[in-house]
Amino acid sequence: MESRLYRKIMIATDGSESARKAADTAIELARLSGAKIYAVCVIDRSIYSSAPEDMEWEEAMYDRFRELGEEAVSYVEKTAKNAGLQVEPTLLEGHPAEEIVNFAEKNGVDLIIVGSLGKSGIERFLIGSVSENVFRNAKGPVLVVRGRDT
Repeated sequence: MESRLYRKIMIATDGSESARKAADTAIELARLSGAKIYAVCVIDRSIYSSAPEDMEWEEAMYDRFRELGEEAVSYVEKTAKNAGLQVEPTLLEGHPAEEIVNFAEKNGVDLIIVGSLGKSGIERFLIGSVSENVFRNAKGPVLVVRGRDT
């Protein structure tokens, strides 16, 4: 019976340059181990939920975040397929770190890979980085890939 170190690798992406670097690293690791890739992006509705209530504006923001999430997952999906890997793209909604950790547990993911810096701003200062929260809360191994500028 064949034994592989990693059978299921999750790439948590937000489309940032750091996330793309993490995806490229994850895809190479998956190629070497023959792992299935889960390309996951979490749409965080809390980013715009504290704004004044305007349904049109809120829906437009949601549509834009969804579009960006689809682009982020699509990059991973295309790159993984070009490497001959099986990939499952997934968009989730909620708090990014919590959703990433929960998805990994529910799907028996052997390794979570994230970029060290994603979309940034005051939110990162207030609630901490997604990669840090995933690292602290995941039950399995987490690989944080540093980008060129980190």
